[in-house]
Amino acid sequence: MSLPLLTTAFLLTVTLCYSMRCWLSPFGDCRKCDGMGHALKADRKGRLKRGRDCRRCHATGKRIRIGRWIYNRAARTYRAGTR
Repeated sequence: MSLPLLTTAFLLTVTLCYSMRCWLSPFGDCRKCDGMGHALKADRKGRLKRGRDCRRCHATGKRIRIGRWIYNRAARTYRAGTR
């Protein structure tokens, strides 16, 4: 196989896998709190305690994937334009 054909096949495979993942599981773990919904902080003795709620995910621990966000925005624009 030539290099451009191999590169195209690889990129197509990666794109299809990511779109399938966005379709099956539109929400992923929050990157800021690692899916816990809150921060961890240590007290003066070094024991971990629950910190503040995560502002990015609003203490749910989940966020919408970028691919799903793009799909939702495109679908909303399409629906608004076809009224």
